[in-house]
Amino acid sequence: MISLADLQRRIASGELSPDDAITQSHAAIEAKEKDVRAFVRHDKSAKAQASGPLRGIAVGIKDIIDTADMPTEMGSEIYRGWQPRADAPVVMMLKRAGATIIGKTTTTAFASRDPTPTLNPHNLGHTPGGSSSGSAAAVGAGMIPLALGTQTGGSVIRPAAYCGAAAIKPSFRMLPTIGVKCYSWALDTVGLFGSRAEDLARGLLAITGRTEFDGIVAAKAPRVGVVRQEFAEAVEPAAEEGLLAAIKAAEKAGASVQTIDLPEAVQEAWRIHPIIQDFEAHRALAWEFDQHHDEIAPMLRESLDATVGLTPKEYDDARRIARRGRRELGELFEGFDVLLTYSAPGVAPAKELASTGSPRYNRLWTLMGNPCVNVPVMKVGGLPIGVQVIARFGNDPGALAAAWFLENALAKSG
Repeated sequence: MISLADLQRRIASGELSPDDAITQSHAAIEAKEKDVRAFVRHDKSAKAQASGPLRGIAVGIKDIIDTADMPTEMGSEIYRGWQPRADAPVVMMLKRAGATIIGKTTTTAFASRDPTPTLNPHNLGHTPGGSSSGSAAAVGAGMIPLALGTQTGGSVIRPAAYCGAAAIKPSFRMLPTIGVKCYSWALDTVGLFGSRAEDLARGLLAITGRTEFDGIVAAKAPRVGVVRQEFAEAVEPAAEEGLLAAIKAAEKAGASVQTIDLPEAVQEAWRIHPIIQDFEAHRALAWEFDQHHDEIAPMLRESLDATVGLTPKEYDDARRIARRGRRELGELFEGFDVLLTYSAPGVAPAKELASTGSPRYNRLWTLMGNPCVNVPVMKVGGLPIGVQVIARFGNDPGALAAAWFLENALAKSG
């Protein structure tokens, strides 16, 4: 993978020009795109900007995020050739930081569940995950150093785990979702893919201007609570192997690690996530559902058809449960710096299974709004396994510092 931090250091020292850095990404896309198919559009004329902390950094934008100079097709026939008038605010934030928007990456239809043509860069017979398929695969394949994705259930952390990339789903609403095709306004979260935690920290610093992301270093001896989320069904042996390897490396590096159970209210919040997601999706996609029903991708259409009867009362009850869960989860962080859990149920499923994988180990954290970071741990059968580090709401720097600690611990143990 291409490290954003390494590129920034080389550009700052004069060893590499911003133009040459962008040329490297163009060349990597040309070499690998025919196999991986991560992009719906590659702007071959994209050049480096003259200034800004992200000058020389090529960024891929998930194709549900508006771009003024490239179509935004949302993975759907309904929006074929659709050209927004303006960039989404998060795209403008990247441009103002000096980034080069090198292309639009594939997304499942409306960031739901129907697979894209994208293949896993580690094994083309497997899915890269969804819904941010192209962004995860482009970074995981070493085409670009940074990409934007979105998560409503598990669409940043899971594909990052499958593609062996680092990624952060920041605290809810840290990055604006205006100009991003809405699926669920209470859940949709813009996230970043990079090669490691330091890259994510530098990316967020440049995009947001938040000084708390400046000078992040690896945590020293974090207090880690391991949550296996047994209520989310069983994992494959590969996922458990990855979690155990992460625990062992963290303990050896000086972390205090304790396995804990999540409070009942938090477990109940996991159960009601789909009610909130599906109720809001029916409103967010009302025009498409009514006017273009038969053109909606089949798995999404089936899901919408099946949930058409959700009532406002069910939705309101679910929101109350979510609020209670957030309160109790907040109290849990009195005793721990971060929580550690699976990023996905196992390795990336085979492509012929026509699934981007299950978000069942991610959806709770999306609903709770907490920052989550995927840390690649190992490969099992040639496919990556990751774990996710979760911090208190608003403590994104702490999540990244703990993820960096774990990356270092795994590097030493491996």
